[in-house]
Amino acid sequence: MTGRDSTARDLPLLPAGFTFGTSTAAYQVEGAASADGKGPSIWDTFAHTPGRIADDSTGDVASDHYHRTTEDVALIKGLGTTGYRFSISWPRVQPTGTGSPNPKGLAFYDRLVDTLLDSGVAPMATLYHWDLPQALEDDGGWLNRATVDHFAEYADIVGAKLADRVAHWIPVHEPNVATLLGYGLGIHAPGKELLFDGMPAAHHLLLAHGRAAMALRSHGAESIGCANNHAPIWPASEDPADTGMSKIFDQLWNGVFLEAMLLGRYPIDIAPLLEHVVMPGDQATIRQPLDFYGVNYYNPMRIAAAEEGATMPFELRDILGYPTTDFGWPVVPEALREWLIIFRARYRAALPPIVITESGCAYNVGPDENGVVDDQLRIDYHDAHIRAVADAVNRGVDVRGYYCWSLLDNFEWAEGYTQRFGLVHVDYETQKRTPKRSYEWYADVIAAQPPADA
Repeated sequence: MTGRDSTARDLPLLPAGFTFGTSTAAYQVEGAASADGKGPSIWDTFAHTPGRIADDSTGDVASDHYHRTTEDVALIKGLGTTGYRFSISWPRVQPTGTGSPNPKGLAFYDRLVDTLLDSGVAPMATLYHWDLPQALEDDGGWLNRATVDHFAEYADIVGAKLADRVAHWIPVHEPNVATLLGYGLGIHAPGKELLFDGMPAAHHLLLAHGRAAMALRSHGAESIGCANNHAPIWPASEDPADTGMSKIFDQLWNGVFLEAMLLGRYPIDIAPLLEHVVMPGDQATIRQPLDFYGVNYYNPMRIAAAEEGATMPFELRDILGYPTTDFGWPVVPEALREWLIIFRARYRAALPPIVITESGCAYNVGPDENGVVDDQLRIDYHDAHIRAVADAVNRGVDVRGYYCWSLLDNFEWAEGYTQRFGLVHVDYETQKRTPKRSYEWYADVIAAQPPADA
């Protein structure tokens, strides 16, 4: 390799045993939307609703991972990684979210786990990555407390089947995004525009996390964490209205979820939005011991107070002065370093070891005339963010892993197939996989790190 690629072996060494992994999510990669008894999810419904997806596409086929598991695990093994984070599709296991499990659905994940283990890769399984069975949404979805009971039953089924072999578990992926974008603003499935009236979904998702952790541990699961989307929140100006609103938004985006999981409480300014759904014992259930705290990081957010009469009291402003991805997101790796340092300083004894469960970037370059996908900007992104993690580790933050989003180009939620995050290019017409230059670079990074027994 030439040029900047040589920096792969110049990255700071992270502690022996540090995991460099990759991540995917069921609806984004599996396809096989109705194969082998799978039921519809809220994303099946949402994507098939005209006008919801940027390119009017669906996840019906996605990256066809369901039929190409062996090929994809070979790509994971080729990286030399020891960790792979994937999600289990609830409606593939329980087509309506209740009742007896679908044997073919469970068998798919059983084979996937065994194939990963045979390749020397430790599975990290997410139980819920936003694909709620549509039948449960028809009964109120995450606004209905009964969904928590159904989720606990689902966790019990999956735990009984896989807890003996899956190394790490995440019950609920990014409950803040699922709540605010799915039930508050309607940008994601199920497309509800309830604003703050959607906040009960946050409590029920957190309660589901706690109930699932208990169910998994009852089957011997030894490492359970979370994957919470966190962003440093910057005020748009020094105006007291902007600084005050940025603090409120920080509590809404970050504080509700991390304080509930780590401290067993909600931030004082947000608690009134949830007090009508919180029942005795709920906070203790949510505050299950965590073996790791998963941080999904992409970029900071710049918040201003909205004009009087606006639908929401805050508005998102552009962050200027930084390069942006093809998605338009600012690339600010130093914000990850600072957030990790502040996170540790603020929570100290309450904070378990940290894992970066997602970080990634959309750059949409495809193969050139020689079939090479030269995604140097993705290399630069991960180089800078791994350095940020290493800096935080050197300052005393206990970070144990970095999972790159994503292994494959995939269905990117409301953006459809317009944004590519993968280390591996996917031709959606032929499903041909082409490892990008970032894939080769990441393999070099992994090879250069000290082994677990060093």
